[in-house]
Amino acid sequence: MKENLRNMLKSVNILTDSEITNGLRYFEAKSFEKGDFLIEAGKICDWLGFVNTGVLRNFYISSKDEEVTYCLTFPNKVISAFSSFMTQKETFENIHALTNVELLVMHQNQYYELMNSSENWLKFSRFVAEQSYIEMEKRLLALQMESAKKRYEDLLKFNPDYLQKVPLKYLASFLGITQRHLSRIRREISF
Repeated sequence: MKENLRNMLKSVNILTDSEITNGLRYFEAKSFEKGDFLIEAGKICDWLGFVNTGVLRNFYISSKDEEVTYCLTFPNKVISAFSSFMTQKETFENIHALTNVELLVMHQNQYYELMNSSENWLKFSRFVAEQSYIEMEKRLLALQMESAKKRYEDLLKFNPDYLQKVPLKYLASFLGITQRHLSRIRREISF
């Protein structure tokens, strides 16, 4: 089950084979069923996970009492309620399994132990944080600069899995539009 994680760690070209082997011992396998919550708002997140299989969504409840999906995570990506993980304060978000999910999980104390084990693990951690920031910035700019149609077309082009595995109500929320608007866009594009 750790082969996908090993391959991802190798692909970054920061860690040695022995550092990867050492790091893999810190991860334990966990399974979740479709509909399970990995964390709920108001709790403290003490884990970091690598998605081996499955699809997850991060969402929060808006001031209008509506669920807002702001992140969708597919296999071979890292997931956590990051601000809670880093600060050990209550999270505002929920992480929900959209399918059955297999994760490799590391707890916060293990994370710091691993980061202290080598300079390369610190470099890797910084790399992951930088990549997460870049993805977040791209998403924010797209929401502010691109039309809903363009955002949907980009999903079709770059993330076709989203359209197969994510229910339309969550996809619409992720795009920042209503389901009705998403239906109109889909009709326009299919012609």
